[in-house]
Formats: sequence, C-alpha cells, structure tokens
Amino acid sequence: MKRTTSFYLITGCLTLLSVFASCWQDRSGEYYALVGSKSWIYTTMQEYYLYYQDVPEESELNFFQKPAEFLSAAASEKDGKNGVLYSHIDSVKTASTRTLSDSPTFGFEAVMLQTPQGEYALQVLYTQPQSPAEEAGLKRGDLIIGADSMKISSSDYTKYVTNPTAAHLFTLGSYNAESEQIDTIGTVQMPAPRIIEIQNLLKTSLINTGNRKAAYILYNEFGEDEIPQWQSLYSQLAAAQPDDIILDLRYNPGGYVSTAQVVGTLLAPQSALGQTMLYMTGNDKLNLTETYTFDTNLLPGGSILSYQNLYVITSGNTASASEIIINCLRPYMTGNLYQVGEATFGKNVAQALYTNDQYPQLEFWLTTYYLSNADGYKDYDVEGLPADYTQSEPYGGNLGELGTETDPLMQPILIRMATGSFPTAETATRTLASPRMLVVKNSVAEKRKTARTNLSFQSLSDFLPGN
Repeated sequence: MKRTTSFYLITGCLTLLSVFASCWQDRSGEYYALVGSKSWIYTTMQEYYLYYQDVPEESELNFFQKPAEFLSAAASEKDGKNGVLYSHIDSVKTASTRTLSDSPTFGFEAVMLQTPQGEYALQVLYTQPQSPAEEAGLKRGDLIIGADSMKISSSDYTKYVTNPTAAHLFTLGSYNAESEQIDTIGTVQMPAPRIIEIQNLLKTSLINTGNRKAAYILYNEFGEDEIPQWQSLYSQLAAAQPDDIILDLRYNPGGYVSTAQVVGTLLAPQSALGQTMLYMTGNDKLNLTETYTFDTNLLPGGSILSYQNLYVITSGNTASASEIIINCLRPYMTGNLYQVGEATFGKNVAQALYTNDQYPQLEFWLTTYYLSNADGYKDYDVEGLPADYTQSEPYGGNLGELGTETDPLMQPILIRMATGSFPTAETATRTLASPRMLVVKNSVAEKRKTARTNLSFQSLSDFLPGN
C-alpha cells in the first residue's frame, strides 16, 4: 500500500467498542475486519467518484453491509440507468477469467417472448462457436417453446438461458400469425452446460452489392485481450480494400476503453490519425483530463486501410465503449458515418479500477470519468445516440442470418450501398411485420454496460505530486 487508510466510525460502532472494552477484551481487530473494506470504498468515493457530492454522510451508511450492498447504498442516483448501477465490485476470480464464461452455459443469447395468447418462447439471437448450443444445432431465430415435454414458462428464463445446470430436450416452434399461437416443428437435444471460451469478434465477411464491396464485422464486447485480433483483421481488410465497412454493435454492451481506442484508430480516416479521439474528464477535485488519440502506433505495419463509408448497426443495448466508437469518429467522418438500427443505450461515463492490498479479493470499478469526443460532446446519456436510419429487429419473426441480405438491419445498408440512398418508409424493409409478441427479457440487455479504463489506482496518493 502507498497510504494508510483512514477509517470512518459511525456512532453505533463506537458504542459497540465500548461494550468490548467493558468486557476487558480488545476486539477492535474484529471490528476493523468487518468494516475496513467499506471504509476504504467510502474514502475512495469521497476522492475519486464523479458524483462525490452525492455520497451520503458516513453516519447514514451501514458499514457492516457486504461491499456490493454498501456501494449500492452509497452511490448516486446519477450513477446508473434503468435500475442498474454502473460502479460495481468484481471478485478477482471473475475479473481474471474474462475470455471464459463466468459459469457453465449453453452458449447462446436469447429474448424471452410472450404471445397475445399468453404462451412463452425463447428466440435465439446468436450462438457461440464450440458451445453446447452449436453442438445441438441451434441457430439464430430458432424459437424454443418447451423443454423435456414441458412448455416454457415465464419463470424458465434463468433455468435455460442465464444459469442452466443440466441437459434438456428442447422443443422448437414456429409462430402462426393467423392463430397468434406457436406451432411445434421439432426437437433438439441440448448437451449439459459447460464453461466455454467467449468469442467477442464473432463474425467477419465480405459482401458484394451492386458495384460495391463491404466488410462486415460483428463485435459483441470490447475485451481486454483482443487487440492482436483486431490488428490482424486490419491487415486482412487492408488487403481486401473494401469500399465500405459495416460494424455490427447491436449486441455490444461495451468493455475496455483501450480496446475501443484500437478499434477507433483502425477505423479512423487517415486525416484523423494523430488527432484527439476521446477526452476522459474526472471530478473537480482531481481536475484531471485524460486524452486518447487515434494513435498511429496502434496500426500494424504494411498496407493502409482506405474506405469510404462506415455503417454502424446499433440497438438499445449498444452501450458505453461501443458509443465511444460512434461519438468519437463522427467529428472526422461527417457524411460518411451512418448509424442504422435503434438509438444506443446512452452511457457517457467510464469506470476506473481501484484496488487495496488489504482486500486483494476485491476489484472496485468506480465511475470516475465523463466521456466526450474531440468536439467536447457528451450529452447522450438520456436518449442515447440516435440512428440515422431507424429499424428494429422483428423479434418472434424471421431474424435472418447476421451480416447477410436476410438480416433486416442489413437490408437498408445494402440498399444504400447499391442505390446511394436509404429506402423510404414505403419499402418492405421499413414495414417488416413483427409478430405481436412482447419481449419479456433480453439476455443481452442484462449484460453490464461498461467503459473500463486501464488506469488503475491503489491509493489516493497516486494523484499526488511525485507519484
């Protein structure tokens, strides 16, 4: 440790210590063991937290709570959205296995749907390679309506999607628009869940339409160790020389800012290289702004990628580090960056990592920075970044194959590539009929929205002169 932590006592705890003393036993060590980690969290928030003014007085907090519960009680209402807190605490075990699933999984993402008749189904959004779901033959768009001869119910989402524990025989179905019910079409045997390697850079391909060629990239999280993959992809793209690039971030909740810097640099026009990409600004106590550039040192040697238009596919689950890419490229790609899909989530803050040698099992990710582009724009936290062409996925209907002409969110892009204009409201791509089904849950929506900085601090002294 670089400093001595100051512990904050609450009135009730002083009374407790007096009881210990009356018994002629020094049990202060037990007390500090109970409250020490929360005192460190509190001290850190008072100094680094973007919303430190909103932290309650120590007398209003319960220092005997578990760290995550204490953080939730101390955090500002501004630090989150839709009931989810941005600042969070990870265990070292969770943090050290980011390329693997946190727990045994079937390896697919899905939405839970409800028909007008009250039936439930799980629709597959995508599957991970070499996963139980892929082995079972599940594919995007499949509707799971039953398991082991029982219908899917509203309480089965965790059991079959987020936290499965056993193998199942899944029943597949197809939505009947006339009856507004789901008809049975077959079964698949799902193997037991297991730990799998998560592939965030899930699909890349080349697409030709009219006289133009586009590179399609499906990216589902900005992982910490994926920079070599992106640099290798850059070299491949430079060799292929596509006219346009389609970056699909519809299922991407964010990730590491350092990886976003690499992706942004690789996609930036040559005129932007060396220029400011991102400002990360701390609170008025720190008076600190970190500047990220489109850094030419991140480019692999060899050919230079040159293309005309960047199309970014987004949804309400596109968040944080994903929004950095769009917001920070816009000042340099006016008239050449098009956002297709839905408005993004709207998260314009980043979390920095704080650790303490006395509590090595905890990784404290605290909201520390505002995120803004070279023009200083950061006001997208309420409504997100709006799409240039709005279209939603037809859940319950035909989702098509990702990155192809059958994908409803790809169709307007391909039309613009071929004709120079997006389709009008009267065209089929804008009026795709979605079954009248209610989205009850979405596994992508439940993922943590993150912009994690690689700046980490062990103590308050990290910002003092000479450190």
